[in-house]
Amino acid sequence: MLDPSSSEEEGDEILEVKRKEVAAPKSVGGARLSPGRPSDGHAVGGLQPRARGSASGSSGGGGRPSSPSPSEGSDKEKEDLGKMQREEAERKKRLQLYVFVMRCIAYPFNAKQPTDMARRQQKINKQHLQTVKDRFQAFLNGETQIVADEAFINAVQSYYEIFLKSDRVSRMVQSGGCSASDSREVFKKHIEKRVRSLPEIDGLSKETVLSSWIAKFDTIYRGEEDPRKHQQRMTATAASELILSKDQLYEMFQQILGIKKFEHQLLYNACQLDNPDEQAAQIRRELDGRLQMADQIARHGGRFPRFASREMEPMFIEELRSSVNLLMANLESMPVSKGGEFKLQKLKRGHNASIMDMGQEDENTLSKSDVVLSFTLEVVIVEVQGLRSLTPNRIVYCTMEVEGGHKLQTDQAEASKPIWGTQGDFTTTQPLPAVKVKLFTESTGVLALEDKELGKVVLHPTPNSPKQSELHKMTVSKGCPDNDLRIKLAIRMDKPQNMKHCGYLWAIGKILWKRWKKRYFVLVQVSQYTFAMCSYREKKAEPVELLQLDGYTVDYTDPQPGLDGGRTFFNAVKEGDTVIFASDDEQDRILWVQAMYRATGQSHKPVPPTQVQKLNSKGSTAPQLDAPISQFYADRAQKHGMDEFISANPCNFDHGLLFELVQRLTLDHRLNDSYSCLGWFSPGQVFVLDEYCARYGVRGCHRHLCYLSDLLERAENGAMIDPTLLHYSFAFCASHAHGNRPDGIGTVTEEEKEHFEEIKQRLRGLLENQITHFRYCFPFGRPEGALKATLSLFERVLMKDIVTPVPQEEVKAVIHECLEQAALVNYQRLSEYAKLEENVGRLVTPAKKLEDNIRLAELVIEVLQQNEEHHAEAFAWWSDLMVEHAETFLCLYSADMDATLEVQPPDSWDSFPVFQLLNDFMRMDYNLCNGKFHRHLQDLYAPLVVRYVDLMESSIAQSIHRGFQRESWEPFKSITSNLPNVNLQMPKVPNLTVQGVNLLQMPNLFRTDWMTANSDSDNGSGTSEDLFWKLDALQTFIRDLHWPEEEFSKHLETRLKLMSSDMIESCVKRTRVAFEAKLQKSSRATDFRVPQSICTMFNVMVDARAQTAKLCAVDLGQERQYHSQIDDLIEETVKEMITLLVAKFVVILESVLAKLSRYDEGTLFSSFLSFTVKAASKYVDVPKPGMDVADGYVTFVRHSQDMLREKVNEEVYIERLFDQWYTSTMNLLGTWLTDRMDLQLHLHQLKILIRVVKKKYRDFRLQGVLDSTLNSKMYETVRNRLTLEEATASVREGGMQGITMRDSDEDGDN
Repeated sequence: MLDPSSSEEEGDEILEVKRKEVAAPKSVGGARLSPGRPSDGHAVGGLQPRARGSASGSSGGGGRPSSPSPSEGSDKEKEDLGKMQREEAERKKRLQLYVFVMRCIAYPFNAKQPTDMARRQQKINKQHLQTVKDRFQAFLNGETQIVADEAFINAVQSYYEIFLKSDRVSRMVQSGGCSASDSREVFKKHIEKRVRSLPEIDGLSKETVLSSWIAKFDTIYRGEEDPRKHQQRMTATAASELILSKDQLYEMFQQILGIKKFEHQLLYNACQLDNPDEQAAQIRRELDGRLQMADQIARHGGRFPRFASREMEPMFIEELRSSVNLLMANLESMPVSKGGEFKLQKLKRGHNASIMDMGQEDENTLSKSDVVLSFTLEVVIVEVQGLRSLTPNRIVYCTMEVEGGHKLQTDQAEASKPIWGTQGDFTTTQPLPAVKVKLFTESTGVLALEDKELGKVVLHPTPNSPKQSELHKMTVSKGCPDNDLRIKLAIRMDKPQNMKHCGYLWAIGKILWKRWKKRYFVLVQVSQYTFAMCSYREKKAEPVELLQLDGYTVDYTDPQPGLDGGRTFFNAVKEGDTVIFASDDEQDRILWVQAMYRATGQSHKPVPPTQVQKLNSKGSTAPQLDAPISQFYADRAQKHGMDEFISANPCNFDHGLLFELVQRLTLDHRLNDSYSCLGWFSPGQVFVLDEYCARYGVRGCHRHLCYLSDLLERAENGAMIDPTLLHYSFAFCASHAHGNRPDGIGTVTEEEKEHFEEIKQRLRGLLENQITHFRYCFPFGRPEGALKATLSLFERVLMKDIVTPVPQEEVKAVIHECLEQAALVNYQRLSEYAKLEENVGRLVTPAKKLEDNIRLAELVIEVLQQNEEHHAEAFAWWSDLMVEHAETFLCLYSADMDATLEVQPPDSWDSFPVFQLLNDFMRMDYNLCNGKFHRHLQDLYAPLVVRYVDLMESSIAQSIHRGFQRESWEPFKSITSNLPNVNLQMPKVPNLTVQGVNLLQMPNLFRTDWMTANSDSDNGSGTSEDLFWKLDALQTFIRDLHWPEEEFSKHLETRLKLMSSDMIESCVKRTRVAFEAKLQKSSRATDFRVPQSICTMFNVMVDARAQTAKLCAVDLGQERQYHSQIDDLIEETVKEMITLLVAKFVVILESVLAKLSRYDEGTLFSSFLSFTVKAASKYVDVPKPGMDVADGYVTFVRHSQDMLREKVNEEVYIERLFDQWYTSTMNLLGTWLTDRMDLQLHLHQLKILIRVVKKKYRDFRLQGVLDSTLNSKMYETVRNRLTLEEATASVREGGMQGITMRDSDEDGDN
């Protein structure tokens, strides 16, 4: 944190650019100061180590004015002061933690980002959910351009009402566990049953329909968004979810730990996180410190955690050493730098040896052949200057070579323009190679064998040499007059990855470099733990001498007297040996000391004398221009109080507590991001946490216990946590607590065991609560498989150890208790949703109560269906418990149902829909059918059904009696044709009025169009149609009840069949009586016309026979046995009615024949009529006698035939009637003619009979009477007699006047 006056201190030290970098943080740092506490230019809170030590427990640093004493300040000031101190302590803790996290990110050597983790979906928040609701509502309102059929619209409407508007979904969104994928999967599952139930369509598979519906759903869900942009966004987020770069990880943990950008930059630069060598050295120092700590504990005892047993203490020491050795092995397997191809050599090392002791073992001693360096050189020849002696057109070129290697040549150029820009690449193993470049010109002599050399230059580049091109003076060959030849070239010598530093140093030691001399040194890394200081000569690949730095300590030192050469000194000290080095400038010394400090792995960090002087003289502002940039960053970090965090020894911290903090903050960050993570960390977060645990020795059990504690806390506060994640961590902790070594750690502390038991109890409570509230914790079965995983975890939590499974009876008992409580919870919330509680304390009508109860029944069924659809699979092992849960749930509903039915008026049938609704659901459910609630429902409604049938029977009987008393026998169709067309629906329950019984909601039913639509005929009487409809409606109602008990159902069916039979029998008998009475009252002459009422009575018989088959039939196996008595009765009644009607027709014919009898031969009336007609015909045109009689009879026959054919609905009855009618009348004619066998027919008798017989034959043939009936013996007898009489009459005076029996079987007018 910056001090407000820090810019004044930096003014003489850094450039203006540096000032701008810290300008913004200054104001932030100043804002942390409390009002009234001015700063005097020193860091807030004493960030420097010494200031921090002296200021602990005080109100400020040494240079800050002291705060008012507590006696002078108010309580509020004390509070503010305490709050500021706590905030400052927390800030320092997070900064220190961030340093450790940064180092894990900068140089990971134990973990990597996992790529096999399940991809998390984008979660839905409240605003997104509301937007989705609005989009679906717009679709349902027809405000979109999406074309859809009615089935899809109904499916979307159901999805919108059931899912999107559900309060459980809103709760799931609030918990952060709802994703777009969940919405899509619920809709897909929702429509699958609908689509499967649709009828098959040729050429259109149901899979195609499903795909089309899902595509339309996606279109609605996405709204107006461009799908390409949506896909790009999803791809980008998915990539960031999988792999993160280092910069992204830094930024993430800055947000997690609340670190400011400028603080990160200070720490990043000071820690040299971009320098892998520094990070590897830091790791080596940390590991050495941990080994020393383990050795100290082993030697001196103490600092042991409380273990479950004393025997675990030696095991603990061994585990510490093994973990460090494993880290050392991991580190040693790392390449020199990330991404490099060069792999370090692996030297053998004792498993329990510390870094300081490794150099003392003979097997680790390096030889000169172990040090191998490889350099790449790039030589670029640009041009040659000073070439004047050659003619302009002479050809010149250059050659280049590294001594000991191959030679390369440039292109040819003219002497007037010797410019090339040619690059040559070489490789060498010599740290000080010799690069030779020569200039040649082509020889013009005929006998010349070689080109002439003009000059050459020999260079000795190093990796520290300048990279840009420079002019070099060439050594001129003999015979070349150009003495001032210069060549411009550039030599770039790359630094190999295992070379950490190089340069010229003065050195002297006791064993090596015994003479004070300037040599070329290279610091070589042989492996991650082995470094060597090697001296080289020019053009040599092997070092002259080498010093293995294991066990040495490097530090700055003062100039040594007697050593002439070198300006700044430092030394490498080891027990029994000291090597003194000197460089020519301060910056080079600092770079050498830093490089050797990383190589030795020493715990002491050398401090340059210039920095010590600066610390001792606070007022000094002298710039240190010769210090390297790393030193500048270190000074800057120290200035802003960051040095204490950078230089802190990780071994002095409780990393268990620090990791608990960072893991908790990371989980908070994860739960608040845009993914539905369910508690799972992202791959980048897992990577950093894994690396932290491995590097700083956080125990696996402690990690998972803290993780479980954090997850449980979030889950208890309503967040959606994946039970599989809980299961993983719990299984790990359980295995560790019972000594199973899941991570190779066999020691178990008392704290871990106590914490595990506490977590176990909390987890059990959470799981019991989730099972109890499974409908609300896992709505619609989402997240997928979560409830099943919860039950599996719950069974694991109940185990006493990790081997012995818990008895199933115990698990079953606990789950049974949870599900019993779940039934109560579900019903209470369902009642609140149905708003039944609003009616408490108010006067509510029975009808309103019944309406609410029906609505509640629908919701109850919906809940049970959803439980079966979304949750039954999870409870597959305890399906019987789910059945008991459903029965308990229904029993709670039965209390409200019984209370509602008790207040209903007596003999009210409005409650039957409740039975139908519940029974239709339960009879289809194998588990609930005839269960406890189902039997209770039957017991409750059986008396109502019996009472209803009794009243219906009485009502129908009385309606028959009254109906036939008032019956007009007009066809029902003609009655209702004059009524207005009213669109009504047939009621589910037929309510009929019974005399003497006051029934609510049971009005008289009048047959209207809506009743006609439900009958099988149109021409029955009003009473019969009403009777048949009531019987059919009653049986339909009872049948639609689907009474589950077979015995009672058969009893109801049999009773209704017998009742229908009795009612139809009564109807038939009354119709027979009315038919006979109607015929008796009608005319006996030819003016008789068959009334419509006669046809209606026939139709009643027709309807009765049809309704008998439907209403009176009893199914017995494969046969349908009818009520024989009513069937026979109808048949006999029809026969009698036909006989009576035929007798009526015969009587009419008899009246016609009686008129003809007056013309019988020998009677006075016959002679008188003949004389009168003969006399009158002389004066006037006298009509033919008897033709009006014939015409009247023929008209009567035709009208009767047409009326019967048109109005009677049964063809069989018509045919039988016409057969009997024809036969009876023909027999009558035959009998009449037989009686007059001895008499000659009067001319008028003959004419009338011929006309009647001829027309009758033709009309009945047209009506479909069979030829066998038409051409009967009696007809032949009558025809022959009339033909004979016709022949006799034709010879008489006047003849037959065109009336003849010929062609009587043909159509004609005569």
